[in-house]
Amino acid sequence: MEENKNINDDLAQLARLALVGRHQDIQTFVQRLIRRYRESIPDLATRLNILLQESPNPQTPLRRQAAAPMPVDLESRLQLLRVDPQPAVDVEPIWEAQVAQTLNQIISERSRVEELSKQGLLPTKSLIFTGPPGVGKSLAAKWIAQKLRKPLLTLDLSAVMSSYLGRTGANIRHVLDYAKGEDCVLLLDELDAIAKRRDDATDVGELKRLVTVLLQEIDDWPSSGLLVAATNHSDLLDPAVWRRFEIRVAFPMPSDTAIRKAIDLFIGSSGVPTQWREAMAMTLRGLSFSDVERELMSARRSSVVHRIPLEETLSGIVKNRVDPLPRRERGQIAQWLTEAGISQRQVHELTGVSRDTIRKNSKQSADEEKQD
Repeated sequence: MEENKNINDDLAQLARLALVGRHQDIQTFVQRLIRRYRESIPDLATRLNILLQESPNPQTPLRRQAAAPMPVDLESRLQLLRVDPQPAVDVEPIWEAQVAQTLNQIISERSRVEELSKQGLLPTKSLIFTGPPGVGKSLAAKWIAQKLRKPLLTLDLSAVMSSYLGRTGANIRHVLDYAKGEDCVLLLDELDAIAKRRDDATDVGELKRLVTVLLQEIDDWPSSGLLVAATNHSDLLDPAVWRRFEIRVAFPMPSDTAIRKAIDLFIGSSGVPTQWREAMAMTLRGLSFSDVERELMSARRSSVVHRIPLEETLSGIVKNRVDPLPRRERGQIAQWLTEAGISQRQVHELTGVSRDTIRKNSKQSADEEKQD
């Protein structure tokens, strides 16, 4: 009797989704039915799985002709989404080991959908990226979209916030309903702009209802697409938000090794000696990837425009950033620059390390080389 009741409920839900024309939600629901009845009614699960595999591809010409119009804000009539139809990452990103492992797992799952389906499993459909600005969260979404050969749709949640919060909720529904019907990667950027803790006494009731709308939309996201959210302020998120995402990826600030790789990447084969690269790595410690890139690319442009050696423009970065460093690190930078052929006077001007200390360290280093 209980089995019959479940079947009746499932049929009613399937009919409701079909009548309102929610194709992607139908596919998601059928996948749930396959898992639910795999043991109790295996023939039904097998037939449903075959039907699911034979369902029309979302990229067929008929599908493109019937595509919904791009969602726009009801008042300004401006598009709510930024669309990158063929995302491309110029250089291979530098990931920490744990981040790289997780991102590659997502790519691997999407290439083995049939194998997962045979085991009653679905590929990961939702991710949340956390970490400070400039550490590669948005870049990771773009990289995933490129690897999957899917368009990247980006919704900046801080930009769609309106004084009329009811309209903000409608905008979010329109965007997610649209994205569900596309074979895409959807990035919800600045998630904390909306998905704040609902126990925050400063928030009005309408904003709390807006969080509920967002959570419902995330729950309904189909496994055929990939939903990625990014936030710089994970501490502000409502606890219920965390439970909606299947995988959390924490992007740390770059390690010393990662900064060295970034220096090699952005400076390239420019003939800059190893000692300069080591000095830059210590000078740029604590910066995000985007800050490291900005500093180095600015130095390269200045080198070209003023027709001076790159080391000369890099020295400006050292001079501007060396003061807060501990004495030991400033001494190490001074030693590297001396070994790179910079005069002791110039090294003193750049690092603030006394010339006596520079001479002493140079002599000690020379003595150690002789002993080796």
